[in-house]
Order: sequence, then structure tokens, then C-alpha cells
Amino acid sequence: MFLKPRHPALADRKPGAPAWSLGPCRPLGYTALAAAILIALTCSPATIDSAPQFSEQELIGKVYFEQHQQRFRKIDARYASRAGMYMNQTAYKAFQEMYAAALKQGIKLTIVSAGRNFYDQKRIWEGKWSGQRLVGGQKLNLQFPDPGQRALASLRYSSMPGTSRHHWGTDIDLVNLTNSYFASGHGKKIYTWLIQNAAAYGFCQPYTSKQTGRPGYEEEKWHWSYRPLAAPMLQSYLEKIDNTKISGFAGSSVAPALKVVQQYVAGIDPACK
Repeated sequence: MFLKPRHPALADRKPGAPAWSLGPCRPLGYTALAAAILIALTCSPATIDSAPQFSEQELIGKVYFEQHQQRFRKIDARYASRAGMYMNQTAYKAFQEMYAAALKQGIKLTIVSAGRNFYDQKRIWEGKWSGQRLVGGQKLNLQFPDPGQRALASLRYSSMPGTSRHHWGTDIDLVNLTNSYFASGHGKKIYTWLIQNAAAYGFCQPYTSKQTGRPGYEEEKWHWSYRPLAAPMLQSYLEKIDNTKISGFAGSSVAPALKVVQQYVAGIDPACK
């Protein structure tokens, strides 16, 4: 049995104090092993390592949000551009607080996209892959016959199924899906407010400018992530999911060669890690 160090980094621990969080419990002069057993038996569950655990199915989006309403909430119409969208309930509550604060400043943070499971993402990805859904006015299957090049073109703004942060219910797209909208006028006012205030509600922009050397997707000024939950989910994802597990859709065979997990899933702004 392992006891969880206090967070963060035990910086406030006095010299000689135990390295684990004991809550109201104290070692009573037993040997280290006996003390550990006593603590495990008598302390509340919160004092034992309770780091969140995420299944592989959950991490790669093979869930149906409407079937897990104890964890996911349908987004109310007042916040959404369309019906039927879901968010993780904790992220949703934080968003509602952020929405109310922004509204007082004349800013309406309408959600245009939220939780997307593996199957939703597969439909989007394969639509682009097959040419049925145009990208920049072009059919990718005709423009890029080579699978690797076609995948790279699609990966500028779209995730492979099983690799999207939207799978987690922590990420939302706000107001408009073009960077140019946020460059001037009311769009610039919205983006400036988010940059200055979103962090106070737990939200960060994962896909910032690539001028910093960040790999992966292009900048997305509309995409915001609830970091308190998304960060541990990302850590768990990187521990459990490798490129060979990215499968089950057209074009998945190129995922290992493109190092999709390292370059795209992990390719986020440091503020979101």
C-alpha cells in the first residue's frame, strides 16, 4: 500500500514530519510498517492515494455522454448554439460561472461545440478523408492521394478519432470557428477577455500560436479547456495510450509514423499542462 505525498511538493512540511498526509491520524511510536498499517486502517479514504483513474475507453472517447448523466450534463440552450451538446459536469459548472462573469461585460460566450465521442469524431474525420466533407474548399482524397500527406492536411484543425480533447467533456469551442473572427471588433474583445480572465475559472487555450515552437494543431482561438480535469486526463492518456492504439477508422494506419500522440495530443500550450 502506498501513501500519497501531500500536494504541492510538500513545500510546507516541517523537518522530520511524515511525508504522507495523515489528516487527523498520527503514528504512535510503532515501526514504520506498523504505523503505515494503522494509518491505512483508521484514516479516512481521502488520506490514502486517491488520484483519479481514467479507463482507456474513457480517454479515447468510446463513451456515450447521454448514458452517463452522473458525470456529464446536457448544455442548457441559453449557453449553446444548438441542442444536444454535453460537458463534464464539473467543467460545465465552471463554464457557467465564467459565462455569467463575461455577460456582465457585454460578452456572450456561446458554445458552438463541446463533448464529442470517438464515433462523432470518426464521422468528421472520415468525411474529410473521403472527400465528402470539403477542407478549404478542396477534397482531400483528390488533393492528397498519399495517406500520410492527407492525414497531415486534415490534422491541421481536426483530430484523429481517439485523440481529441473533446472526448473528455472538458473542452469547448466558443462563438466562432475562425481565428480571423477574433482578430478585430467584437471578436477581439471576446478573445481579450478570455485571455485576461479564463484562467480564473480554470480554463486555458491549448492550441496557441505555433510561433513558440509548439507542435501539432494550428492555433485555435476558439478552443478552451477546463484544465483542472483535462490536465490529469492528459497525463493518464500519455501513460496508457500509444500510437498503436489509435485505430478503427480510415487513415489510422499512419498514426505511428506521424507520432500523433507525441505531436498532437501532447502538443499543447504549457499553461494547459
